[in-house]
Amino acid sequence: MSARTYHDPLHGAIRLSREEPAEALVIDLIDTAPFQRLRRIRQLGPAYLTFHGAESSRFTHSLGVLHLARQALTNLSREHPELQEHAGVLLAAALLHDVGHGPLSHSGEEMYGLHHETWSSRLIREHPALRTPLEAFQSGCADQVADLLEHGRYRNPAIKALVSSQLDCDRLDYLLRDSYNTGARYGVLDLERILASLTLAPDGSLALQPKGLMAVEHYLVVRNLMYRSVYNHRLNVVCNWLLNRSISLARELGPKQVWADAVMARWLWEPDQLDLESFLGNDDVRTGYHLQRWQEEGPEHLSELCGRILNRQLLKAADLSHTPQDRRLALLAKAQRLSEAKGLRPDLCCGLHQQSNHGYHPYKSGLRLWDGQQLGALERRSALVQSLVQPTTTAWLIHPPDISAELRQVMACDTPTARPSEGP
Repeated sequence: MSARTYHDPLHGAIRLSREEPAEALVIDLIDTAPFQRLRRIRQLGPAYLTFHGAESSRFTHSLGVLHLARQALTNLSREHPELQEHAGVLLAAALLHDVGHGPLSHSGEEMYGLHHETWSSRLIREHPALRTPLEAFQSGCADQVADLLEHGRYRNPAIKALVSSQLDCDRLDYLLRDSYNTGARYGVLDLERILASLTLAPDGSLALQPKGLMAVEHYLVVRNLMYRSVYNHRLNVVCNWLLNRSISLARELGPKQVWADAVMARWLWEPDQLDLESFLGNDDVRTGYHLQRWQEEGPEHLSELCGRILNRQLLKAADLSHTPQDRRLALLAKAQRLSEAKGLRPDLCCGLHQQSNHGYHPYKSGLRLWDGQQLGALERRSALVQSLVQPTTTAWLIHPPDISAELRQVMACDTPTARPSEGP
């Protein structure tokens, strides 16, 4: 087949042609087993338990990132045709940036203790289905793509920024896609203006023309809102905590008490010995099946945890974001005592999740404006962006519904700023 079209719900028709060498390369990469596996990895992990439309896959997202990277390169190449020599590396990196994700995406990284960038790099370097077409395209291409994805290293800074920066094609696609799939209305970006405003600074790095300032300000605000309303939603926090505890407990109980097939056994009890085949063998389907088996025939506490996830019988979460740290710990201890008094195992139903997020980080691939005469940091030209530099901290006290009433009384008396959740 010399050409193909993927009909994307966000970007419309994504057309690829073998007449273009870089596009012929990504067609070959799309058809490999490691990339097709991404159809079985949910983009937003367990967020479908909170937002029922969040069923999209890493496969779909990766095609979107490829599309945006090609569009950005086309725009930039009108003024800088020399960038076209990097098309193969850019499109391959955009397509394969998530090929190393484990089950349930970022949730799987926490559950199993791995980093998808490391595994993406390893698969690209070592798996014949990926390395062979990359090397056939250009000698050294596989290592260049792997270095770019794992270490953010590439000889052209603009190409690097399109793959990994605070305004890369990955972020542009996932904000649009996650907003669309969750039903959130924050993620409507002026994508066309953002891409059209990309330019090269005198040092060859990626910069923005002033005409794109408001569109990028909007993008950064949208990103901040999506983290607050979707990615750090309290029920997402609860679901991830339950998944982490389930895998942790299965590991703790060991193979004598917990059934697992050969692939899952290696993921659980021999993670340092994961080979490529065992890594690729685990996805949402296999992990989900094991959760079902453990619910049905696993040890009592593991069965209970898995049942909470599978049947959406979730724990509660109280917002302690504005509560002093020492008081958070005291409330956690109180929740554990109350749970134990109810005959529950505190370590399996009580936890404290704390996280700090930057709406914009000027020291990590910070954005710059270039008007043809002056080059300046984005936060120095925009008070709105400057306001996003300060980190925001969230803290959730996870607890069982059985103690909600007692915990609410404690919080009302001692910490009026704490807000217990009202239910799922």
